[in-house]
Parts: sequence; C-alpha cells; structure tokens
Amino acid sequence: MKVPFIDILRFEAGFYETVTEKTAQLIKNGHFAGGPVVGQFESALKAYTKSAHALGCANGTDALQLALRAAGVAKDDKVVIPDMTFWATFEAVVNVGAIPCTLDVSRETLHLTAKAVAEAIETFKPKALLLVHLYGWACPDTLAIRALCRDRGVILIEDCAQSMGTEIGGESLIGGAAVATTSFYPAKVLGASGDAGGVFFQDEALARDCRILINHGRISHYGHGMIGWNSRLGAYEANFLLESLGHLDARLESRRKVCAQYRERIRLPGLTFIAPAADVLENGYLSVAVMDPQSRPAFEAFLKSKDIGYGVVYPGAMSEQPGAAGHIGGRISHGNAQWVAGAVINLPCFAHMRQDEVDYVVDSVNSYR
Repeated sequence: MKVPFIDILRFEAGFYETVTEKTAQLIKNGHFAGGPVVGQFESALKAYTKSAHALGCANGTDALQLALRAAGVAKDDKVVIPDMTFWATFEAVVNVGAIPCTLDVSRETLHLTAKAVAEAIETFKPKALLLVHLYGWACPDTLAIRALCRDRGVILIEDCAQSMGTEIGGESLIGGAAVATTSFYPAKVLGASGDAGGVFFQDEALARDCRILINHGRISHYGHGMIGWNSRLGAYEANFLLESLGHLDARLESRRKVCAQYRERIRLPGLTFIAPAADVLENGYLSVAVMDPQSRPAFEAFLKSKDIGYGVVYPGAMSEQPGAAGHIGGRISHGNAQWVAGAVINLPCFAHMRQDEVDYVVDSVNSYR
C-alpha cells in the first residue's frame, strides 16, 4: 500500500460537480474579481468562527501584514514572534517595516509559554506579539498570554493558519482573539483552489481600516485614504471556500479520528506523540510526534521504504534562516526550537483518510525496530 502524507482531493460526493456548476455561473455573470459570493463567504466565515468581523484577502501572508498594519504596527516597531513557525510570520513583520524579535518555544508543548512571553515583553519592549497556533491546536497558554498582553499594552495578533475550527475552553479560538489571521492555502483544513486568506477582528474600527487596506486604501472608487495594496479575495476562491465550509465539520472530525488513533494505537519506543491541552479541541491539521533527532533519519528512511508519506513541520528555526540575517532585533533562545526542528515528525493525516490507510501506517510504525 502507498499512503500519501496529504491528499487534498478527497472531496465529498457531488462536491466537484457543485463547485464546477457554481463557477460556470460566476463566469456567466461576469463575477471574476468580486461579486456577491465574496460577501456570502465572509458572512458564513464570520458565523462559523463566531468572530465580530471576518474579511477575506488574497493569501495568508497578506493577512498577517494587513492585521499588523490595521492594528497600528509601523516602521521600527518591535514584534515578538515564536522561533518555531513558518517563514511568513517573520517576513510579514519585516514587510511592514517592523523588527522581528524571536522567542523560543517549549519542548513539551512546542508553543510559546506565558512565562517566556513575559520575559520577552520585559526584554524587548515590543509593540506587538504574533502568537502562532501550530499543528491544529491552540497554544496551551493562550488565555494567559491574552491577559498578559492586555495588561502590558502589547498588541496581540494570533496566527491561526493551522487552527481553523479549533476551540479552547469550548469557545472558538479565532472568535476569542482580538485580532487573528488565517490562510486558505489548498493544503489547509479549509483550503481554497489557490491562494486566499482571512483576517478577523473584534473591533469595528480596525476591521474598517483593514478592509480599506485590502483594496488600495480606497475610501471611494477613485479616493484613497491610505497606502494599501491589492489583496482582494477573488470570486472563484470565495465560491470554492463557501462550498468547502459546508463540509468542514465532517472533514475536521475525520482528521481528529486519525490523530486520536495514532496516539492510542502506536506504541513505538522513542516515538512520543504530542497532544493538545485538555481544554483544546484540535482540528486534526497535523499528527505530531517527536523522537531523538539522531534517530529520525533512519525512521524517515523506513517510512519511505513502506511508501508512507510524512512531514517535518518545521525543519528549522526562524532565527537561523539565511534570510533572517540583518533583520532580527533580538533573540531569546534556549535551543528548544532547534531541538524541535530536528525531532518533530508528522505522519499522514488528511480529510476522509481511509481506515485501511490508517491501519497500514499504525501497523508499519509498530513494526519498526
């Protein structure tokens, strides 16, 4: 058997036909760059995430930059980011003229801790913090970090590119954030057919400014009140996402079951599965395990020999990326991000993964010696 790391084409019966039919209608009506479907998707997204304001944009990286700009982060402001994240988090800060300061994560949770954030605020005196919720979870210290940032006057922006549909304490993670962003890249749990992103706000004024930024700073058709850029969500992507949103709960449930089976059934000495905090409902974006970095190359070779796809999310710390040189305004490191980069391994997990595929992965891994 061959099991891919991810298969983004496991659509529900009738999904392809419905999207194709609705896309044809968009073309017939001349709705190429906008139209009613964009507003329909934003309304549905707002309801699903329980956000006060939900805005579509061109991609997840733009979403971060838009959130930073709308929230008031400007040139030479310091922004704390986790040292374990995707490069977009780092470059978004640089692209708005701000200065990223990297903060180490925990080896146990693979996320930031409130204690570390308090140290970073004291050390760097930042304007903002980008809290990244990796692996389909919420950072275990989310509520404490939100309170800490409120008390210290630090703007908190939550990067939920991997956490659509995640809950903390029974409440929507995105809905509870003052400012949040997401990516609708096709491989995400709610993926478009191309690039797309979303920005979420509790504050109406911030949402209004963000919408202006998304569309060339427009305050009227030929009136521009801000220096924005073109980050409009297209009609085709909104159409695809709107249809996908109706299937999202079923897709997430199938992913959660895969992750749960791996944690319950795989018993390989030296391979430790990491689970979200007890009050967090994951979305099943990734199955996450760690092992001795010295042992991982042999295990990867074994998975390849069994035709089992795998991922390493992520294989390097932000502060050590070649492109980071000359941009970092400060760094707090205990070597944890580097250890995680060498230790983490992600087994196959995707919506509507078949039981025989799960069984093959479980049995194969348990047979590894």
